[in-house]
Amino acid sequence: MAEIKTIRIYMADLKPKVKRVDAIQSFVSQETPFVEITDADGVTGRGYSYTIGQGGPAIMALLGHTLVPRLIGREAEEIDRIWRDLLFSTHATAVGAITSLALAAIDTALWDLRCKRAGLPLWRMLGGAKDHVPMYTTEGGWLHIETQALVDDALAAQAMGFAGSKIKIGRPHLSEDRARLKAVREAVGDAYEIMVDANQCFSRAEATRRARVLEEFNIGWFEEPMPADDVMEHARLAAHTSVPIAVGESLYSLSQFKDYLVSGAASIVQVDVARIGGITPWMKVAHLAEAHNVPVCPHFLMELHVSLVCAIPNAPWLEYIPQLDSLTASSMRMEAGCAYPSDTPGLGIDWDEGKLAAARIATFDAEFPQ
Repeated sequence: MAEIKTIRIYMADLKPKVKRVDAIQSFVSQETPFVEITDADGVTGRGYSYTIGQGGPAIMALLGHTLVPRLIGREAEEIDRIWRDLLFSTHATAVGAITSLALAAIDTALWDLRCKRAGLPLWRMLGGAKDHVPMYTTEGGWLHIETQALVDDALAAQAMGFAGSKIKIGRPHLSEDRARLKAVREAVGDAYEIMVDANQCFSRAEATRRARVLEEFNIGWFEEPMPADDVMEHARLAAHTSVPIAVGESLYSLSQFKDYLVSGAASIVQVDVARIGGITPWMKVAHLAEAHNVPVCPHFLMELHVSLVCAIPNAPWLEYIPQLDSLTASSMRMEAGCAYPSDTPGLGIDWDEGKLAAARIATFDAEFPQ
């Protein structure tokens, strides 16, 4: 048994390695809440989540005042039971980002603890479907980047073995997006995958109009073309284009994914382990997608998602956006455009304890019991 004895929470604020701009926001920082759970045998699991520059203090307050005190004395192996108990203890604030991101930090810590106790890496504990996954890169495709730089980045990625690039769209006029995509397609050829991401900026009329251009360039998927909570409009768009529609990074519950899948509104599921509330619900979404013969291509968090996509059979891609280099002793293993999960027991992230200690924001640093 693994009775929870102590818990530590803290937050780090990380700066992105490159400028990141999309159609609706700029990624100025990454507020990263951490939860460390230690059991009666002295084994510690560490979990985390993130925000794009806002909301971190709210997550820490929810963790410290409401969720973490409820964990002391619980059986750490009862992960699904704990997740559901915590969700319903905050039912008035769910479903939504703050609650999900707080739950994710706890849930990933519990899975890290379980894997360490079992002596297994996360990807094997969850199923071990494959030992590597192809990557596509987003880091050189941000909306502010000029056309020639997009081309240069895609060619460089192709030379390194990456199988695709994602390009942000949503410039003021369709002709601008078209020119950027045309230049990249002509440079990389037909065998290299190009995905696009609109970050929810279009109406259905404009999304339909732009989808016709995307068909011209054989685009791999059209990501978040409209506000993510509008399932019906995505279903209508999907019925009028051959370009696969990708959604999921802005969905926060199993039920929301169910609605997308049963209505035919999603061709690709991009469930984010932090925004869905942790590994426990992430796996349920992945299996639900598999039942609908839909691939899972998760958003962001490559250092954690690499283990999850290698645990399941229906995950063909990992998104390359490095984000933890300033906190780790070594990076995720990458060879010839593929990512490999770690065989180290736990989440497989090689945290640097000195860097973590230096990055903590003192205001959000507490240990329980207090």
